[in-house]
Amino acid sequence: MVDLDDVDLALLALLSEDGRATFSELAGRVNLSVAATKRRVDRLRAQRVITGFTATIDQTAVGWPVHAFTEVRYVGTSQPEEMMEAMTQIPEVEAVYTIAGDPDMLVKVRARDHSHLQQVINHLRRGGKATGTKTMIVLGSWHR
Repeated sequence: MVDLDDVDLALLALLSEDGRATFSELAGRVNLSVAATKRRVDRLRAQRVITGFTATIDQTAVGWPVHAFTEVRYVGTSQPEEMMEAMTQIPEVEAVYTIAGDPDMLVKVRARDHSHLQQVINHLRRGGKATGTKTMIVLGSWHR
């Protein structure tokens, strides 16, 4: 675990809101010089606290309005790495979480419509190692 002070935490919160904020903008918000702010961000990157910067895409605007989570159960001899690898080969899969208990995995999926979602779920089941799925369609969301 990395030791973070209040300024580090403030920088992380600001960068989470806007990963494209300039060092000048960040410095003004945390009351440091631009150079000191850059050094802190560089240190946070070197320590792998900040692992990257990314764009947030409105998936509905690009034709993927259906958002769902599918619970997947696998046969007992399946290895988590093997299950994860199979899911990462499916383009509609946004994220995969292996979890403790029942089910074995939670898969975040995007689709064009409900028919497309059915095709994706069928694909998740086709691997031969899935023993069951349960899908929940997202009606609304809130993100930090």
